[in-house]
Amino acid sequence: MTRPMALPHVTLCSPASLSGAALFSATPCTITIHPAPASTGIRFRLRGDEALAHIASLSTDPIHPAFASMAPRCTCLRTPNGQIGTVEHVLSALIGLGITDAILEIDAPELPILDGSSLPFVQAIRAAGLESLGGSVEPLLPPRPLRVESEDGSAFIEFEPGDTPSYSYELDYGIASPIPASTVVWSGDPDEYERDVAPARTFCLESEGEAMRRLGLFEHLTTSDMLVIGPRGPIDNALRFPDEPARHKLLDLIGDLSLVGRPICASIRAVRSGHALNHIAARALLNSMK
Repeated sequence: MTRPMALPHVTLCSPASLSGAALFSATPCTITIHPAPASTGIRFRLRGDEALAHIASLSTDPIHPAFASMAPRCTCLRTPNGQIGTVEHVLSALIGLGITDAILEIDAPELPILDGSSLPFVQAIRAAGLESLGGSVEPLLPPRPLRVESEDGSAFIEFEPGDTPSYSYELDYGIASPIPASTVVWSGDPDEYERDVAPARTFCLESEGEAMRRLGLFEHLTTSDMLVIGPRGPIDNALRFPDEPARHKLLDLIGDLSLVGRPICASIRAVRSGHALNHIAARALLNSMK
């Protein structure tokens, strides 16, 4: 196995802005993605507070009181005076397009959910244009195979050192689920990401959505706004891909693992993982480099 080639630092040519309501807080938010100098990384900025997109900045505070006693349903970053929530979709878009440096300025503590995918971010970034910067960044190459798994072993993430990046996600909710088991793969190509991964929307089962509404969540959304899956399939909506839920899980995985702070050069296989295990995997991957 040869050592992977260093990659160029990439940023935007000009700022890109989007606005919308947040998923969990329903707060209106505008995000502007600004160009940034090489080697400064991806940083979020909220009213003077700043958070580096890195696992060291991960916040474990629940984004909503309903999540105080359950696994996280999104990824949040800690700031000196609070946190910034639901960052995984824009991080996935940045990584998917190969961007290494950017400043993400927001005016509310949770990013807009938009259509539930990363496609609006990708389209705005593409419209702003990309620019290669001086210098290069060394991809993170795991020194050995690595595996992290859930307590019961039913979900896991494996890293195998490789010459090129490869991400795969295997979704399986069981034989009785209205969501069929499926496996999806991304090779690291930006055009492939834009076409095959970015349009996949966040989703929930009808029973999950009803339970969340009873806890005071999602009152600003309808089943036509978000992908809610009932016993017979999507409610008031249609799938963009037959395996859209698996593709969105892959989208989340790409965004969450970006918290290692560098491009990853490895074969990554995730099976039934969610945000919590993705976060554990990012931390374990960095620890394996010590």
